[in-house]
Parts: sequence; structure tokens; C-alpha cells
Amino acid sequence: MVGGGPAGLATAIAARRHGLSVVLADGAVPPIDKPCGEGLMPDGVEALRDLGVTIPEGEAYPFRGIRFVSDGKRAEAEFPRGSAYGIRRTHLHRVLLDHAAACGVRLLWQAAVTALHPEGALVTGELVRARWVVGADGASSRVRGWAKLDQHELDAPRKKNRRFGFRRHYRVAPWTDFMELHWGRHCQIYVTPVSREEVCLALVSSSSKLRLRIDDALGEFPELSERLKDAEPASSERGAITVTRKLRRVYRGRTVLVGDASGGVDAITGEGICLGFRQAVLLGDCLASGDLARYQKGHRTLLRRPTLMARMMLFMAEHSHLRQRTMQVFQSSPQSFAGMLAMHVGEGSTRDHISNGIAVGWELLKA
Repeated sequence: MVGGGPAGLATAIAARRHGLSVVLADGAVPPIDKPCGEGLMPDGVEALRDLGVTIPEGEAYPFRGIRFVSDGKRAEAEFPRGSAYGIRRTHLHRVLLDHAAACGVRLLWQAAVTALHPEGALVTGELVRARWVVGADGASSRVRGWAKLDQHELDAPRKKNRRFGFRRHYRVAPWTDFMELHWGRHCQIYVTPVSREEVCLALVSSSSKLRLRIDDALGEFPELSERLKDAEPASSERGAITVTRKLRRVYRGRTVLVGDASGGVDAITGEGICLGFRQAVLLGDCLASGDLARYQKGHRTLLRRPTLMARMMLFMAEHSHLRQRTMQVFQSSPQSFAGMLAMHVGEGSTRDHISNGIAVGWELLKA
């Protein structure tokens, strides 16, 4: 296992549950932090449960739904099923790390993987023999390049599709048990409660606004600024790039990719980490059976819904007039927003989603 982030640890746990021997190597020192919205949706919680992982009480803050806020309009809906949590990335990493160690994963920290080898991989210059090598080393995956899987990109990240995210925590009691998405002219801000005394703010903006940081962006959100005016930062501001990437193939020979290394969708969906967990569950089963073709097919299926949601939400982000009309529909017709949220988290039938889409479209025409 190359990479010890959440997707790598989850895949290692999944493989051990099928009786495989697993060595995980990463050049970092745990716990590993990374800028993200820190919201774990119900499908991600369910995937962790499938791996035998539960979030200990006190490590996370439960929230019951999603709220959109845009130019004075708001729409909210509860999740149709399951629990969702806001959890600090470092806390989540520690929970996964402890579970991986307890189930017998051999963990090699500060041990960089430097190359693939016909019999496995080179870790700090030494050969580690393995039947499978899993690349879980993030969006800039070196494993993907070594295996020449970059040559099979269906949707390569173009400069105009790159967006930039920044994250900071604030010491303030959550004012809601919803995750909020605030829409601005040039950016979006997620607010996720992560404890009884702390919220996480995650800003995502376009490449044309590369210099936009959280303090500057808050000027577009007077209500949010007012809530945070007396709150002390609980962490430094950290940044990352988010891109949409889709690969034609996610494995070659004995090498296979998972998590952001295998492609992903824009951070606006909040689905990245949950998608990685669901891929991990599938990959563990496919590694045990030796059927990576089934993983390839299942991986494509898992990406379908988040990709659709990313396109819809990015379209709303880029077209403020349409977004305001959509928000008007969601505000006056709460069941429409509830239907969209159900599709977002993978609940409901295709027929339900089509019916809701037609209803929203009709209301937009009348708006």
C-alpha cells in the first residue's frame, strides 16, 4: 500500500478483513492532515461500518443535513437515512490508523516508496515483495505515473478546471446541526461543525481567484462574518488544489489505484473522502478474489453519481442568475431540495430522481 492517508488505510483494513497480508508505506509522520471540508456523509459512515470502523464518541460532531445559503435565500433538508459527522481530519486519521494497526497491517512511516519493481515496490531503496501494489498516494500520484496510467485519462485536469481550496478552524459553538454551503460570487464556503466548540471553514474558488483567501472571501458573506467576528482561529490556514480527473483505467498488471490517485471530482461535492472509503471496500474484495477488472467496472459506477453532482453544482456556481432561481425553487419547495440531497447521498430510485428533476425544471421555468 503506497500512501497512508484515509483511502490507503481504509483499503489496507479492507484487505486484512479478507485475510491478505498488508504492508503500508508512507514518507510522512502520522497523523496526516490535509485541507478538506471535514464532513463525513452517511454513505461514508456506512462504508466505514462495513470495514468494522466506528467513530468513537467525542471524536466527531453529528449533523443531520445540508443547508444552502445564497444572497439571503436558504434551503435545507435532512439526510433521508443514516448519520453524518463533522470530524477533524487528524482525528479521523488516528481512528483509521489505530484500527489498521489492531487488525495487523504492517505500518512503515517515514518510509518513502521510490519505484515500482516487477516483484513489488522499492521502499527506502529496499525491495518489498508483493502480489499487488496499491497506489493511494493522492491526486499527484507517483504510482499512477510509474504505472503509465496517466496515459489513460478520459478527463485530464485542464488549467481552467483547477480550483483552489483553503481551510481553517474557528473556536465557536456551532450555530446549527446542518453542514452549510454558502454561495458567493466567486467562491463557495463550507461550514462544518466538528465539535461542541469548533467549526471548520473550507473555501473553494476558481483558478482566476487564486489569491482569494478566507479572510478576503468572508467579505462576500456578511452573515457568516458576523457569526465569526469574535471567534479565534483554532488552526492555521492551509491550502490545496482540487481537480476533476477521470481515468480510462485504474489498474495495470499488478498495480491498482484508489482514492484521489484513481481520479476524483471537484471538492464542491464534499464527496472525496466518502468516495475513497467506498472504493476501499470494493477494492479489498477484488484484491482477495484477484479480479481487478471487477474493480475497474465498480470504480466507474461509484464515480458516476458524484461526477453528475459536481457538474450540476459547478454550473450553479458559474451562473449566479440560474443559482438564484434554483434557490428560489428550493426555498419555496423544500421537497425539491430534499430530493436533490437524496440523490447526492445515493438514496432513492432513479425514477424518484428523474421525477424530482422534472419538477425542479418545471418550477425553474415558472420562476
